[in-house]
Amino acid sequence: MNERIKELGQEAGLLMYNPNGLPTKLEKFAELIVRECANMAESFHRHQYDFTGNLELHEFIREHFGVEE
Repeated sequence: MNERIKELGQEAGLLMYNPNGLPTKLEKFAELIVRECANMAESFHRHQYDFTGNLELHEFIREHFGVEE
């Protein structure tokens, strides 16, 4: 797992350690979120326009996940 994901998990108060060295469900969840954001960014830039009106990419991602600034 990426160190930044570990840091964010710790910041959120989540247990990020698996003694067996296997990926945890939390790691998989983080991976899925990162993949979705990457896919959104790729689509956003591939079309070279923002298909949500006048949003920037970071605003588009926040809106997609319902996260306020």
